[in-house]
Amino acid sequence: MNTTHTNHAPEPKLAQTLLADMRGGDFRRTLRRDWNELKAFYLDEARQERLQQMGKFKRWFFVMWWLLKNLFFKLTPVRRLLLALSFIFLLSSHTVTFSEGNVYFSNDTKGIGFVILLFILMLELKDKLLAQSELEAGRSVQRALMPKSTPHVPGWELWLTTRPANEVGGDLVDYLELGKNRVGVALGDVAGKGLKAALLMVKLQATLRALAADFSSLAELGKKLNAILRRDGLPDSFISLVYLELQADSSRVRLLNAGHLPPLILKGHKFDEMPHGAAALGVLAETNFVEQEIDLQRNEVLLVYSDGVTEARNEAGEFFGEQRLATLLPTLAGLSATETGVRILVEIDRFVGDARAHDDLSLVVLKRVA
Repeated sequence: MNTTHTNHAPEPKLAQTLLADMRGGDFRRTLRRDWNELKAFYLDEARQERLQQMGKFKRWFFVMWWLLKNLFFKLTPVRRLLLALSFIFLLSSHTVTFSEGNVYFSNDTKGIGFVILLFILMLELKDKLLAQSELEAGRSVQRALMPKSTPHVPGWELWLTTRPANEVGGDLVDYLELGKNRVGVALGDVAGKGLKAALLMVKLQATLRALAADFSSLAELGKKLNAILRRDGLPDSFISLVYLELQADSSRVRLLNAGHLPPLILKGHKFDEMPHGAAALGVLAETNFVEQEIDLQRNEVLLVYSDGVTEARNEAGEFFGEQRLATLLPTLAGLSATETGVRILVEIDRFVGDARAHDDLSLVVLKRVA
């Protein structure tokens, strides 16, 4: 007979938790970031533009009113009624007295309003934690599907990375071993963010892994992928993709670009942009995909990136942009593939600062070293 012992983690102490919270963070910076995220979530661009034209006092009044109004309409019907009731109790400030014989009991309605408000908060937190748990499970699946380590190909240095803006991402970075020293690398970007984009990304990855080894023509591969995504995809959804193939100890790179940003070729302190490709996958029923081919010389680098690189934003709402990237690229001459990718991420993080990520960010760096 087997006996199983279950170890339960000790419950956190309230006082210790609050003390750790007081010691642990930059409150001003955290509150400013949370406040900006709150406004970005609840207020559309038109209202944010109107706020910029108001005086300080008027702006504060409208921000609070619009935030409360949007919060109210995003609640479920029952919770909306409870919220309205809690406000009535909190603002009425009446005392209700009950009597039975010689026993008197009085209750301030502010306390009732506070309890109702706390109950709504607990319900909303419960929903958030359940959703977060499901998204974290999805994130674990995504991580399991990604390459476990940087692939090693004789004659080449490769570095791959992807960083989702939320718990799950819509960018695909994948590495395929196709046999006979044939290697495939993919970087895809599903339109949108969140769970919908993540599910479409997984479908693209599974379809690409199933088909890539069977196609010698990348143009025909693109045509087949497009037909499948048109058949099984969602309305108004599309995916941009750069898929490239190389062989060990060969300078030749074959490439398919379906609606993605043109990859960049870094040659010392200069860089060139590859030609644009066809339409993104899932947009048109009939699309003429073109297979591109390049020969990379020793120490030349092919950089494939998602728009999360150039569209990374700081707290002021400024984009990192193509110009900053173009200024950065000449400084990367002589670096390894890993150093190149890490340096780009460091510069983006320095620019973004404490601002929250707005889009998934992915990079593939391919350097010829033989």
